[in-house]
Amino acid sequence: MMIILAGVLLLVVGLIVAYLNIGGEHHEGAAAAHGAAGAGHEGTGHHGSPLWLKRLIVSLWHNNVFFTGVSTIGTVFMAIQYVAYAGWSVLIKRVNEALSAWVVPGGILMVVIFCIGLINHDIFHWTMPGIMDKGNANYDALIAGKSGFLNLGFYLGRMIVFIGIWAYFTKKLRDLSLAEDLNGGTEYFHKCINVSALFLVLYAVSSSISAWDWVMSIDTHWFSTMFGWYVFASWWVSGIAATTLCTILLKQAGYLRWVQAGHLHDLGKFMFGFSIFWTYVWFSQFMLIWYANLPEEAVYFNQRLGGFNGQYTWLFFFNLLINFVFPFLVLMTRDAKRQMIMLKIVTIAILIGHWFDFYLMIMPATMQENNGFIIEFGVALVFLGSFLLLMTKRLAQASLVPLHHPFLDESVHHTT
Repeated sequence: MMIILAGVLLLVVGLIVAYLNIGGEHHEGAAAAHGAAGAGHEGTGHHGSPLWLKRLIVSLWHNNVFFTGVSTIGTVFMAIQYVAYAGWSVLIKRVNEALSAWVVPGGILMVVIFCIGLINHDIFHWTMPGIMDKGNANYDALIAGKSGFLNLGFYLGRMIVFIGIWAYFTKKLRDLSLAEDLNGGTEYFHKCINVSALFLVLYAVSSSISAWDWVMSIDTHWFSTMFGWYVFASWWVSGIAATTLCTILLKQAGYLRWVQAGHLHDLGKFMFGFSIFWTYVWFSQFMLIWYANLPEEAVYFNQRLGGFNGQYTWLFFFNLLINFVFPFLVLMTRDAKRQMIMLKIVTIAILIGHWFDFYLMIMPATMQENNGFIIEFGVALVFLGSFLLLMTKRLAQASLVPLHHPFLDESVHHTT
């Protein structure tokens, strides 16, 4: 609750500062200097709500996309463990179940924020009226060519279906897990395997398309065939970091006493390996676009690497340092992956780093040079506090140790 109050306070301060345009001379000058060039392919100058309101709406979208994606990873991670017949992770299963508590409220917020953004078209340029109508002043031939995919009915339909799929399978696995606690036997375990297999197939498709819809379509003229993997990698490593941090905090608080260094070591290896995987996708996307030097692809990196008077250049390199260099160097040794203090530092860095990763994906195309951090940090703290409230509530609703899981003994005696 204190986190939420701190976020509300910071948000109010940020809104007041933005409304009074304190320090706004830089933004006004930058906007005048850039004009159509600064806004790139997304239009000429600023349009939509007043800047303070637009920053709030865009920040709500940014944070909800991040937290909803991380929340789904709780279900994805658990499903992967089931289909792999993995035994080591049984002791942390309830942490994964709790992590997914944001899926339903996050999904509802996704629809609400999108609809709010439609009022003044603050998030998605392709929602502008007449943009797909030939002869209209707002007509854009390239966006009109995507009208079969980018139209409100189909877009909202996809969003609701994807969120519905994630929410259904999250609840199904949770219900089977609780029923197993009550009744025992292997019946529920085998049902979970079947449910998980189907979920993973559906998630593989829905997560990629949601990445195109919720993030890539903000930069309407730009596209990358690797973007679905890139967003998933960011969600995935953040979800593992959140699982690891929660597990450590619970163990230090006297819960999850059976979690040993071997479990932390495996979680550390996941974070180490998938930080490298995220970097591989990041580099492959960047290198191929740089090598091809096609204007419609290079514009994405031009905006983030030197565009808008260099507003985002430092963040571009900071993104690589905190999400790859730092976890790679710190977690390189075996001992570091088994020390709670080192893992706590790395997990916090990864979560902060990938929050900034989504910031860098969303802000340049929406806010151009009018970005900021006070409002954005305030919204982030409100989301974080709300996320933690739901997560801890779910943790308290059942035993932290799955009582009758057939692989429980294997997990208790797990060593690496």
